[in-house]
Amino acid sequence: MWPHGSIPIKDYAIETPFKKPSKDDTFHEVKIDFNPSSAIEAIHFILKDEETGASYQHKGRDFRVSLVNYLEDDGNMIHTKRSFGKWPDAVEQLPNMVLKAEASCDSKNENRRLEGFYEEQPIVKEVSVGNMVNVAIRKFPDAANIVLHLETDIPGDVVVHWGVCRDDAKTWEISAVPYPPETTVFRNKALRTLLQPTGNGSRALFTLDEKLDGFLFVLKLDANSWVNFQGNDFYIPLSSARSVKGQSDSESEETSGKAHTDGIINEIRNLVSGLNSEKSLQTKVKEAKESILNEIEKLAAEAYSIFRSSTPSYPEEDSDADDAEPTINISSGTGSGFEILCQGFNWESNKSGRWYMELKEKASEISSLGFTVIWLPPPTESVSPEGYLPKDLYNLNSRYGTIDELKDLVKSLHGVGLKVLGDVVLNHRCAHYQNQNGVWNIFGGRLNWDDRAVVGDDPHFQGRGNKSSGDNFHAAPNIDHSQDFVRKDLIEWLCWLREEIGYDGWRLDFVRGFWGGYVKDYLDASEPYFAVGEYWDSLSYTYGEMDHNQDAHRQRIVDWINATNGTAGAFDVTTKGILHSALERREYWRLSDQKGKPPGVVGWWPSRAVTFIENHDTGSTQGHWRFPGGKEMQGYAYILTHPGTPAVFYDHIVSHHRSEIGALISLRNRNKIHCRSIVEIVKAERDVYAATIDDRVAMKIGPGYYEPPSGPQRWSLALEGYDYKVWEASS
Repeated sequence: MWPHGSIPIKDYAIETPFKKPSKDDTFHEVKIDFNPSSAIEAIHFILKDEETGASYQHKGRDFRVSLVNYLEDDGNMIHTKRSFGKWPDAVEQLPNMVLKAEASCDSKNENRRLEGFYEEQPIVKEVSVGNMVNVAIRKFPDAANIVLHLETDIPGDVVVHWGVCRDDAKTWEISAVPYPPETTVFRNKALRTLLQPTGNGSRALFTLDEKLDGFLFVLKLDANSWVNFQGNDFYIPLSSARSVKGQSDSESEETSGKAHTDGIINEIRNLVSGLNSEKSLQTKVKEAKESILNEIEKLAAEAYSIFRSSTPSYPEEDSDADDAEPTINISSGTGSGFEILCQGFNWESNKSGRWYMELKEKASEISSLGFTVIWLPPPTESVSPEGYLPKDLYNLNSRYGTIDELKDLVKSLHGVGLKVLGDVVLNHRCAHYQNQNGVWNIFGGRLNWDDRAVVGDDPHFQGRGNKSSGDNFHAAPNIDHSQDFVRKDLIEWLCWLREEIGYDGWRLDFVRGFWGGYVKDYLDASEPYFAVGEYWDSLSYTYGEMDHNQDAHRQRIVDWINATNGTAGAFDVTTKGILHSALERREYWRLSDQKGKPPGVVGWWPSRAVTFIENHDTGSTQGHWRFPGGKEMQGYAYILTHPGTPAVFYDHIVSHHRSEIGALISLRNRNKIHCRSIVEIVKAERDVYAATIDDRVAMKIGPGYYEPPSGPQRWSLALEGYDYKVWEASS
C-alpha cells in the first residue's frame, strides 16, 4: 500500500513526501506498511531535495534495508532516528539519519528480527545563515565614560557573558555599575546580560570606564550553544574610542547636505571599526565581513555622489566661467575612483643616474595614454642603488637624480595632468654608526635617532625599542613606530615631502612590517590624494597546487587596509596570484569565488584594491614572480575592465604592448569604469572567463568561446587580441 501523497516514477519507483507526525514535531518520517506474506526482500531508496532536485545516496549507491524473513506480528516501520544536529533557522530539513537494520539470530525462531538502528548517514540539508554581531564604541565630549553598543541578528533569546580588562593579558574583571537591564553576576567572574529584542534581533548598551583597555564577551544561545571568535573570547579594544568625539549640538546647525554626508562618514567609521580580526564579531566571520565591506562601498559611493553633486565651481579670475571645471579636493587616500596608475620605473632605472630627466621626456606620452597617477621610485639616499634601503631621509640626491631634478620632474608631470606618488620606505632604515658592540643601529643626518628607534625583537640589530608590531625585514634595522619621537619625525618628513617636492600621495613599502594604525596616523597628517600599501605574503597552496579558495590571503590584506581605517588601498596580490594559475594552467574557473564574485581583494573591497600583473620585483630583471609569458594582455584585459584601481608596469608601456594597453585604458575612460564598478561574472570555466561591467562593457579572456547574448542590449566588438575580446554596449 502506497503512503499518502505517493506518485509513480515511470514503472520502477515511487516518490513519497516526508511528513511530520504532528505539528509540534521537528522531524519528518514516512511509514510504509507491508503484508507479512509479501515476497518483498528489501527496500531501496534515495532522498531528493525538493528545492534543488539534488539526490542523496549512500556512497554512490541506493540506501537498502533488508526485509527477508523478519516480519512478525506488528510488522515493521522504518523512520528517521529522532535526534539530529541543530542548525540555526534551517528550513524543511531532510532526514539527517538513515538507518540500516541490524539482525540477530534467535535459537527458537529462524526468522531474523529487526532489533534497532545502528548506522547514521549525515545527509542533512544544511542552510547557511550568516548571523552577525556588530559592536560600536563611542566617547562623547565632557564624559568620563565610553558607550559600547552591541547588536546581533541572531534570532531568539541571546545572553552575553561579558567582562572588562585593564591590560594586554585580557584578564576578565567585573565592570563597575551601571549595567544594562537584565544583568546578573555570574560566579563572581563575569556579568550575564539578556539582550533586549529589537525588530530583527537584539541589542544592549554598556557604559564603561574610559580607563579600561578592553571589553571581552561570548554569546550564549541555549544550554549547549555558545558563540565565540574562532575558539577565543571576543575582544574589543577600547583605547581607540578615547580619541573619538561625539557630535556636539553646534554641529547640528550645519547645512543639510554636509550633515547627511557627515552621517554617512560616521556610519562608515562605525562599520570599519568592527572589521579587524579581533573585532570581527559574528558567527560566520567571512560572510559578515564581506557584508560589512559591501555596505561600506554603498555608503562611500553615496557620500561621494553627494560630494560631487554639491561641489560648487569656482572659476579662476582670468578664465571663462562657462568652461570652468568644478574644483574637487579629495584627501581620502583613494582619489576620485577613476585613477589609472603607471609605475614609472623598473629595477634597472637607477643605472643611468639621470632617470628623473629621462622620465620627464616621457611625461606627455604617459599622460596621453590615459594615466592619471604615476608612481616614482624611492627618492632618498640609500645603501642599495634602487632606493629600498634608505639612510638619510632628508637627503634626496639619489641614483635616480638630484633633488632639483626630482622637483623639475614632478612639476612637469603635474603640468600634463598627472598626480605623483612618492615611494616611501617607513618600515626600516640603514644606520650611519655602530654601537659599542659593533652593531649598526645609530642614525645620523637630520633624524639622528639612537637605538631606541629600533624594535627590540629584531635579533640582528640590538634595538632598545618595543617589540615589532609586524614582520621583521632582516636586511636593515626595523623602526619602532610605537615611539612618539619616531612618529613625530616621520610625520614631519612626509609633510615636508608633500610641500617641498610636491608629491600627491604615497606608495608604502613593506607595510607588513608595522601596524596599519601607524599608517593611518601618517596619512591623516600628510593628507595624500592617493596612497597604496605593499602588503605581500604567500597565497595558499596544497601539495604545490594553488588552492581555489584564497579568502584567508585576501582577508589579511583587507585586515591591513582596515587597520589604516580605510585611508589607504593595497596592491591586490591575491588577484595577481590567481591570474597566474588561471592563465598558466588554463583554469579560468579560478577567477570566480564561491559566491560568483572576483576572488581577490577586488571582490571584497574594490575601492581599496590596486590591481596589477607585474612590478619591479616580480618582473623586470629581478623576475621573482613573473607573469605568464605571452599572456600579459589577457591580464591587462582583466584589470583594465574590472573595478579596483589598475596599475600598469613601466616595462609594458614601452614594449609592443603599448598600443593595446592604450586602447584598453581609452575604453575604460570612455565607459567611465571606476573602482566601484559592478562586475557580473557570466562564465568561469576551464578555458574561458567572461564578465560584464556596469552593463557597459563585456569582456572575455581565454581560448574558449564567449559572445555577449543578443537582446535588448546591443554589443559591438571594441578590442580583440590574443585570447581576449572586449565589447561595448551600443547606445
